[in-house]
Amino acid sequence: MTTVIRAQGPRELLAYVPYRLGYRPRDSVVLVGLRPPRGRVGLVVRVDVADLADLEHGPQVARSVVGHLAADGAQRVVLVAYTDAPLRTGYTDAPLRTGGDGVARARAAVEHCREAVEPHVGPVEAWVVSSTGWYALDCAEDDCCPPAGRPLRDLESSEVGAHMVLAGTALADSREDALRIPRAGAEARRRAARAARRAHERAARAAQAGEDPVDDRVRALALWRAAVALAAGPGRRGAEEAPPAEGPGRPGRAPREALAPKVPAAPVLGRLAAALGSVPVRDAVLVSLVPGTGDLADRTVRGADVDSGTGRAIAAIVDPAAGRAPDPSVTGPTRAVLEAVVAHAPRGSAAPALALLALLAWWHGDGGRAVRRVEEALAEDPAHRLARLLASALDAGVPPGWVRADV
Repeated sequence: MTTVIRAQGPRELLAYVPYRLGYRPRDSVVLVGLRPPRGRVGLVVRVDVADLADLEHGPQVARSVVGHLAADGAQRVVLVAYTDAPLRTGYTDAPLRTGGDGVARARAAVEHCREAVEPHVGPVEAWVVSSTGWYALDCAEDDCCPPAGRPLRDLESSEVGAHMVLAGTALADSREDALRIPRAGAEARRRAARAARRAHERAARAAQAGEDPVDDRVRALALWRAAVALAAGPGRRGAEEAPPAEGPGRPGRAPREALAPKVPAAPVLGRLAAALGSVPVRDAVLVSLVPGTGDLADRTVRGADVDSGTGRAIAAIVDPAAGRAPDPSVTGPTRAVLEAVVAHAPRGSAAPALALLALLAWWHGDGGRAVRRVEEALAEDPAHRLARLLASALDAGVPPGWVRADV
């Protein structure tokens, strides 16, 4: 089941933003696009204060962000500055400069955003969240916004905050923590590496003997399906994709996580890492993510209709005319298995799994996570085709097809 969040007041919106990002932002400006007709939360973009405050490049960064918000259909924009700088006191009289203290930098970052947003959607509602409180940036009434801000517990006790806690959702302390895939223990990695090595050696012997590798690919797809089924249930719900954070997209959904998905043992994960190095197997996994593709994954892994089949599946993700929104009940367990593969994979062999994780993140509109996974994939294999294609889409700020179809 999907939870749709609408902006029903600043308190609920401010409570929601960290969950949308997946972590508690610091020294950041977050721009929240609200889409018609009822103020549905659309694209949420976080940018470092330092990047926005720069006098030369900051205004361009802000305009680029606003371009993504406009493309997403934002009718209103709410600005949230996460900083301990006292922005309210003397705000309107402060000089616009980047030198000196953090107050000047934070003020410059906010002003650059306002100057970029207001020509498109009019005045920007601005809020500040510090480590001790929250307040409206333009409020001059102490009764409404005390000098130290309203207490943070107001946000924690909001309806959105309560929903997230009851859903078992936890916030990471930083962006780095939210995006990191922890490495498995040394012994588990060794077991996975041995299994991957045996799989590669078996494939090499089969190739030398002139054997058709299709049977191995069929078995690999069956192994993949069993791993995803294990992660999905019974009695489990796959964790929904991490909330969109720093890139194109607009699911507008609250992240949810029930029981932690169960993943296969290390040797199976090693075999999957080796199997995903086969393009037909990887493409069959990709095809299996798209609803309504029938037995296309089976035909793909057998080497038939590989190009056209994968093309149709990718069109369902990329093309606005055929765009399909991701199904978290499918993508959640898939992400869990792929992350487990990455956590156990020998160095230099995780690029296929990382590229698929990047695709999942981009499809869900989580540009920040997608960029991170693409960078990791290309660090392991600079020529990886899927990773390079995704890198181009992310560089161009292209959102997934279902987002553009809905704008």
